[in-house]
Amino acid sequence: QVQLVESGGGLVQAGGSLRLSCAASGRTFSIATMGWFRQAPGKAREFVAAISRSGGSTYYEDAAKGRFTISRDNALNTVYLQMNSLKPEDTAVYYCAADRSRVLTAAEGAYDYWGQGTQVTVSS
Repeated sequence: QVQLVESGGGLVQAGGSLRLSCAASGRTFSIATMGWFRQAPGKAREFVAAISRSGGSTYYEDAAKGRFTISRDNALNTVYLQMNSLKPEDTAVYYCAADRSRVLTAAEGAYDYWGQGTQVTVSS
């Protein structure tokens, strides 16, 4: 099993920045792709970004391109999501996910492990 714990959420004004972290523990050697998803109030959970095992490949949802950056530090078993130029519509609970497959995907069902989420609130 793999455990994922997110941190770094909070309240920020529009135009501000936050960096989310997700620390993995347990059978981390089984993890390949890592991803971030988010769920706004009253909406379905949606894909934000994914990163390959080596960190050399990334994949972003259109609204995240140019504003968000996903990265990982395999020595620390941690994946990050740097979020800049935040907008009120970015308000959501952000979830970290891990996939044993090497395929970068936005498909929620492909991910094997999930964190509990961290709240991000962007005020206007």
